Amino acid sequence: MDPNTLAWTVLLLPLLVAAAILLGLKRWSELSALLSTGSALLALIFCILLAGGGESAVETKSYPWIDLGRDLEIAIGFKIDGLSRGMMLIVSSIGFLVHLFSLGYMKDDKGKSRYFAGLSLFLFSMTGIVLANNFAMMFIFWELVGVSSYILIGHWYEKASAADAAKKAFLVNRIGDFGFMAGILLVWVLTGSIYFDEIAKAVGGVANAQLLNIAVICVFCGAVGKSAQVPLHVWLPDAMEGPTPVSALIHAATMVAAGVFMLARVAFLVEAAELAAHVIAWTGAITALLAALMALQQNDIKRILAYSTLSQLGYMVMAQGIGHGGSDAGMFHLYTHAFFKALLFLGSGAVIYACHHEQDIWKMGGLKRKLPITFWTFALGTAALIAVPFTSGFWSKEAILEAALHQKMTGPYVLAMIVAFLTPFYMTRLVIVAFFGKARTKDADHAHEVGPVMWIPLAVLAVMAVLSAYSFVSGPLLARGHADVGHLFGHIGPTAILSLVGLVLGVGAAVYFYKGRDKDPICIPLFRDKFKIDEFYLVLVRVFQDAVARGLKFADRFVIDPLVVRFPAMTALAAGSVFRVFNVGNVQTYAYLFGLAAVAVVLYLVL
Repeated sequence: MDPNTLAWTVLLLPLLVAAAILLGLKRWSELSALLSTGSALLALIFCILLAGGGESAVETKSYPWIDLGRDLEIAIGFKIDGLSRGMMLIVSSIGFLVHLFSLGYMKDDKGKSRYFAGLSLFLFSMTGIVLANNFAMMFIFWELVGVSSYILIGHWYEKASAADAAKKAFLVNRIGDFGFMAGILLVWVLTGSIYFDEIAKAVGGVANAQLLNIAVICVFCGAVGKSAQVPLHVWLPDAMEGPTPVSALIHAATMVAAGVFMLARVAFLVEAAELAAHVIAWTGAITALLAALMALQQNDIKRILAYSTLSQLGYMVMAQGIGHGGSDAGMFHLYTHAFFKALLFLGSGAVIYACHHEQDIWKMGGLKRKLPITFWTFALGTAALIAVPFTSGFWSKEAILEAALHQKMTGPYVLAMIVAFLTPFYMTRLVIVAFFGKARTKDADHAHEVGPVMWIPLAVLAVMAVLSAYSFVSGPLLARGHADVGHLFGHIGPTAILSLVGLVLGVGAAVYFYKGRDKDPICIPLFRDKFKIDEFYLVLVRVFQDAVARGLKFADRFVIDPLVVRFPAMTALAAGSVFRVFNVGNVQTYAYLFGLAAVAVVLYLVL
């Protein structure tokens, strides 16, 4: 099949499956689950074929959809290059493994058909973002991803916390998307196009550097929302209310990576806007540090992983603002992180499932003996996350740090090195408390290993947690011009040595503080309460709501009531009083009035 046909097949297959489930197969949950999983497997096969279809970039024919005039047209077209090929492999491979894991995890869920339809809809939406060759198409699928996320986070909508988390994610992302839309319009004004290839050619001729910086910062707002960067990061931890496989697919591997992917797609814009690039780099570095500090004091296994995701996304975003080599390094880390973080989330799902849906790590313990496969795969995922040498996470994180040092981004570099110490600390804490020692509850004591349909995806992802870095640089799946990161293999510089020192100190400190403990010896309320950012936003929302309410009350009392309610009523009453004088019930009076009216009309016409 040619690339165009493969791309259309990969895009439309999950949409057709989602429609079939919702419109006809919803009653047969097992059939719906198998159909959705089968389509995910087919999509993976087609993506592998697409990735192996040659090294050159392919721009497929665009099909016009909406003509807005003034040379602005929304069209559907694909850009198939190394960037999109690699991202498609991430989306499809992890999508299939999450489907497979969900067959076991969601087997008794009453909304199973709706769940698998939501997964298929999400894969359709994410595929559209990755394949888009223009901003308009990307934005449309960007919004569809938001809708899909809302559906999946709120899957257990009967739980108030899940429903609230879905609404929070949807609304917070809309804030970032408003800036994204404004940025797209500014880019069109400056370059005269919304197509990525045409923008890349035109951006060098943009004379207004200040407006270009504003445009890129506005575009970056979309990534701030979707990739959960400060200050719009607050939705991601709450999104853990959704089913754990959803967390693995959407909030670790794909959706939250969409913002980073978008920045990589428009790297030529970021490189042309120096101020915006610094804003991007600093935002990512600050997010990485704050999220790592928050993770230190979390007890919910999924929330610890959620904050680690925020922190690693901060690394990736920082890389996009670094400059030459940074974008490749950021995508390198996105690629490796997708596999080991999906592994960790699915591993946490296996732990939660085995412990009868307990999520507090302090109510676990001793799970290493009870869940040997889950433990060892989780340990490999943790090793990759904390950048143990020769795991995939080690190479990709070092690529970012080396790029930051090379480009003399001293501030972001220092913050990133602090995170290199904090990450081993909080992840070692999680592993020690949950898997070592004695079982602290009956649920943990009675836990047993999950079935093959759940541990097979863990085993596959564990292999990728070690090997994905090598396939990125040297394999046929994604290696399309990543020479900037390839030189790292076999090269240990000062940055790597500092990282190793941070790794040893972080792991050692966690073992010292948490080995053999039944409660947390460290209490830092500010970190536990997430720097009170949620509470601050709640106050802002309440102040805004109160101000709006007072304004509406004033308008209702002094504008609407007098002009819309009382004035028409008083007019009607006055008119009624006037006409009541003539309503006497006397025929002679009516004839007299009719005559006067006729005379008046004649005089008006004559004169």
